[in-house]
Amino acid sequence: MDLDLAQVRAFVVTADRLHFGQAAAELYLTQQALSKRVARLEDALGRKLFDRTGHGVELTDAGRRFVEPARELVRAGEAAVAAARHEERPLRVSVWGHMFVPLRTVREVVDHDPDLDIELSLRPGFLAALADLRDGGIDFALGRTHALDEPWPPGVTRRLVRLEPVKAVMSRKAELAGAAVLTPARLREARLWFPAPRAKVEFLRAFTERFGVPGDFGGINLGLDPFLAHLAGHPELFSLLCADVEVPAGSGLREIPVTGPTPLYAWHAVWRTGEQHAVLPRLLAAFAAAAAEESWLDYDPAEHWLPEADQAALPQA
Repeated sequence: MDLDLAQVRAFVVTADRLHFGQAAAELYLTQQALSKRVARLEDALGRKLFDRTGHGVELTDAGRRFVEPARELVRAGEAAVAAARHEERPLRVSVWGHMFVPLRTVREVVDHDPDLDIELSLRPGFLAALADLRDGGIDFALGRTHALDEPWPPGVTRRLVRLEPVKAVMSRKAELAGAAVLTPARLREARLWFPAPRAKVEFLRAFTERFGVPGDFGGINLGLDPFLAHLAGHPELFSLLCADVEVPAGSGLREIPVTGPTPLYAWHAVWRTGEQHAVLPRLLAAFAAAAAEESWLDYDPAEHWLPEADQAALPQA
């Protein structure tokens, strides 16, 4: 039998949300239009896919059997459209998390394949990059991902590509500034500061909670230079930055390694599952080459600390 891809997509999104109103909003449909698509699909299959309840909907046995093949069908349709529309253009790569300077990682990867045809841009955050990726505005993105208020989108692939040690950065007038190294326990004597709401800095929030370090979050993120200037003027504060982020000479700041354990900042690559752009396999190969050469994915639980969500993404031996 012939299946209508729009009807199948309507079913998949509704199965993910288990709520017709939320699914309709995601698909830019009225709830009535969504219900009609699902009903037509049920008629074509001769099976009921959802049971309506007072609180939403639940998958029937037939719906549970159908959902994974349906997802594969939607992915195949998206890949077919992408292949048909493919133009000779650069792979559109975006980054986010500018305080941690993600372009450093891109530069090191490009060194392994200098002829990569990519076009770089910035996004204000992970959710903006994910939305643009799903909408086709970009093809590939690099930054730190975090937990979503929904299941991970089935049409997007995520891969851990780098684990980077972090360092403590603080005023030269800070009480801890004379230390050669600092442990997370010793950092309890100061306050970790970052100009963003606690909910938006999952890594730093997890660090403060795990090691009992006081945290001072909030304010406006105006970029790296104002961030460093604020630290220089407030000796009671410190922050964490990736080890390779350069702090300008004469900034009035000290950079101190953190050990016992060393926190690792996880960088993730995300792209559309089934993406057909010819440059993507080369870019992924360059990431793998850089990781192997620079030991980017080394992790020893006796020496390092990672949030639990990042531990779950570690490559399996």
